[in-house]
Amino acid sequence: MSYSFSELDFLKPELGAEYTGSGTHFAVYSAHAEQMELCLFSADGKKEEARLPLPKREGDIWSGYIAGVGPGTVYGYRAHGPYDPKNGHRFNPNKLLLDPYAKQVVGDLKWDDALYGYTIGKDDLSFDERDSAPFMVKGVVQDPDFDWDGDQAIRRPWTETIVYEAHVRGMTMTHPKVPDRLRGTFLGMASDPIIEHLTKLGVSAIELLPIQFFPNDRYLEEKNLTNYWGYQTLGFFAPQSRYLSGDKITEIKTMVRKFHAAGIEVIMDVVYNHTAEGSERGPTLSFRGLDNASYYILSPDDARHTFDTTGTGNTLNIANPMVMRMVLDSLRYWVGVMHIDGFRFDLASTLGRQDLEFDRQGIFFSAIRQDPILAGVKLIAEPWDVGEGGYQVGGFPHPFREWNDKFRDDVRRFWKGDGGLVSSLSQRITGSAVQFNHSDRGATSSVNLLSAHDGFTLMDTVSFNDKHNEANGEDNNDGHSDNHSDNMGAEGATDDQGINDNRARRRRNMMATLMLSQGVPMIVAGDEIGNSQHGNNNAYCQDNEIGWIDWSGLDDPFLTFCQKMIALRKAHPELHQERFLTGETSDDGRIEIAWYKHDGTFMDDGAWNDGELRVLGVYISRSVHTPDSEKMDGLFMLFNAGGDCEISLPEVNGIDHWQRLVETGADDAFEIIDVDSPITLYRESVAVFAPKGATEPPKEADTAERRRWFNFGRKPK
Repeated sequence: MSYSFSELDFLKPELGAEYTGSGTHFAVYSAHAEQMELCLFSADGKKEEARLPLPKREGDIWSGYIAGVGPGTVYGYRAHGPYDPKNGHRFNPNKLLLDPYAKQVVGDLKWDDALYGYTIGKDDLSFDERDSAPFMVKGVVQDPDFDWDGDQAIRRPWTETIVYEAHVRGMTMTHPKVPDRLRGTFLGMASDPIIEHLTKLGVSAIELLPIQFFPNDRYLEEKNLTNYWGYQTLGFFAPQSRYLSGDKITEIKTMVRKFHAAGIEVIMDVVYNHTAEGSERGPTLSFRGLDNASYYILSPDDARHTFDTTGTGNTLNIANPMVMRMVLDSLRYWVGVMHIDGFRFDLASTLGRQDLEFDRQGIFFSAIRQDPILAGVKLIAEPWDVGEGGYQVGGFPHPFREWNDKFRDDVRRFWKGDGGLVSSLSQRITGSAVQFNHSDRGATSSVNLLSAHDGFTLMDTVSFNDKHNEANGEDNNDGHSDNHSDNMGAEGATDDQGINDNRARRRRNMMATLMLSQGVPMIVAGDEIGNSQHGNNNAYCQDNEIGWIDWSGLDDPFLTFCQKMIALRKAHPELHQERFLTGETSDDGRIEIAWYKHDGTFMDDGAWNDGELRVLGVYISRSVHTPDSEKMDGLFMLFNAGGDCEISLPEVNGIDHWQRLVETGADDAFEIIDVDSPITLYRESVAVFAPKGATEPPKEADTAERRRWFNFGRKPK
């Protein structure tokens, strides 16, 4: 077939390959290229059938229109320009380049030295003349039509959101009810057994580990390992091809539509801080060959080298307006075309760097906040990177929410029995106000987690003292060493029933703490059924039984506990409020929050600073600023990391009779019983009480004393 560009002045504003119904418009950005060639391939991607110079260049956008070329056309680019690494330019037309805007990627990246712009075995100033096309993935022109059958975004309030972090393959590979042909795919992820599990659990949003196209890493393949997690994006618009059961990207749309029909939002974990090309010693696959000096931040001391704040070798240069446009176009595409409900931004501190330093008012955040499409979706930041000043928990602007590792660490330490943690625990229960209560941010700013894909699972947190990452091939030197974990008497799985009972109780305590805390709870897939990674806390390369959820080991009692704790959270709006509780009172003297010692008196300075104190009580009600603030019955909660102790239940807001809703140390944790003060609180347990009748409101003097000590666990001034 003969191909040629139309002589018609056909200029579309979109970048990428846009099918018009009668032909396809191709456009790609490069500020420093001298010529850009479009390469068209046979359907199997093996034969290059045409190489055509793009005829137009306007504002550093190279473009052209070919009539008769439509969906299914396989293509790539070759960029001509200076090969001058010392000045940041690495053009090499021998290297086939993936379109950054490709909507689908086909083929497998076959690692070969020809994929590098320089000659392997020599330094990166050398020039390699081998053709990389036989080893390179390619883009595919797409037809955007899809029957959404009335599907709309859910837009659930943050106060009603419970996030479930999952991996497409990890979630489905061993599930006995997922059909074999669908395991590890988008369709398997949205199969009836998975959706049934999530709806019964009660989560409201699924946060998927990276599903944008990423290749396997060469050094992992050489060790017979796999890039399992996917934090090495190469195609920001294309779904990961290995998650397709067939050859149509409509499968991901089907997945989203099915989740929405079940009332579950879909959040994507996205990686816009770096790409799969690595440092200047990495391959030339797309951005490096299109315009290295534009797409990447280069070292201010030597443009030959990339500037790295991500630990992966490169940093995407979103300060460049066209690179910023690519990121925003990608986000809008996933929202507008794929109906995605939100994003979790990997190493988001990098995206906020302005002149290499983090700036919460930086251009990326400003662009998101003013965007009419993106400002309304769920936005979650991983608030750190590996660069100087990269740890920014609490530093992001509204409407971003943030992963809160302080919650994870303090809750783990409290239940492990570390001393001096009651003050820190009070902070986490109330939404980490010290970090987030500023700049008009709400109490849902903190995404609270006990575990995540990166680190120990919840089961491993109570089963291992040390990481066991030997299978990763790095002599157990990778992964965090300080996990605040406790094996409780045996390293790993054990037949000791006493140890197993204690591990189950501690998991109940931690899950209860998560569901009773202000903020947005996040559960990592498998924690609810007792999944273990056998002590591996960095399973990024384990696309096998280590990284997959073991459904055969399903812990039914703990799953039931999680379901009931989630239901309890949903039933009590005082547990998921939008406003931070500040200790204010209503007009009739009723209070929002008060902290108590075991004897029923208010926490005082001595108690907050008592390093041996292991029990904390808190009464929490609706904010006095909520529209239905007259409904201030509230809950009284006890967190006991010590031994059995006698507890005097408080009289608060006119309440002097209580009903126990939860007791994690009881044989039946959710047996509802009336209780009279004092009570015996079981060792290492969480208890929740609701009012059973009421008396007169508290006296003003009592309210004043309570206000003196509320202060969220900090020493009063």
